[in-house]
Amino acid sequence: MCLLLLFAGYTLAVWSCQDGKASKANAISEAKTEMLDSLAVKGKSKNTMYPDQKSVLKDTIVVSTKHDPHVVLCDMDGDARMDTVHIVQHTMNHKYGLKIAFGNKKIVYLGMGQDILGQGFDDIEWVGIFEIAPKGEIYYNNVNDEGEIITEEQVNENDKIKLPNDGIFIHQAEACGGGIIYLHDGHFAWIQQE
Repeated sequence: MCLLLLFAGYTLAVWSCQDGKASKANAISEAKTEMLDSLAVKGKSKNTMYPDQKSVLKDTIVVSTKHDPHVVLCDMDGDARMDTVHIVQHTMNHKYGLKIAFGNKKIVYLGMGQDILGQGFDDIEWVGIFEIAPKGEIYYNNVNDEGEIITEEQVNENDKIKLPNDGIFIHQAEACGGGIIYLHDGHFAWIQQE
């Protein structure tokens, strides 16, 4: 709502300073571009694609019809309220990501054209396995710096992660590649799972 008011004010200010119909149309077009740019991730946390701007996103984000299942219910933030995680698609760039709707009504988007947690991918179209990584389970990054798969015996105890709350396991079906997305100290984190 604040962005819309800011957009309207900016448009009026630019519009009043311009002469002619062409100048007014250019000013409005520039204001729209600036508003949309402000919604993009530039300068935002790498954990989210967009802030919760339902009025802007409702027509550009749809629940995936390609993935089955495309929804997981869990408690990612440990507040004892169910959170809903959907695989969604951005209709403008056709890239897939996650819509995480927390029980407290906060919504976060991952992917859909924005790098997911520094992992080098911005689209999860490849996901074939989408399920809960249960609270209390112990996980570890099972790929070393050289890209080799390692066993639990090769991992230091202090590098093992006991999930404080539920996480989301995404993986390529019948292939290597995937991981666990979970909340650590209020920020999303990734555990590599090959």
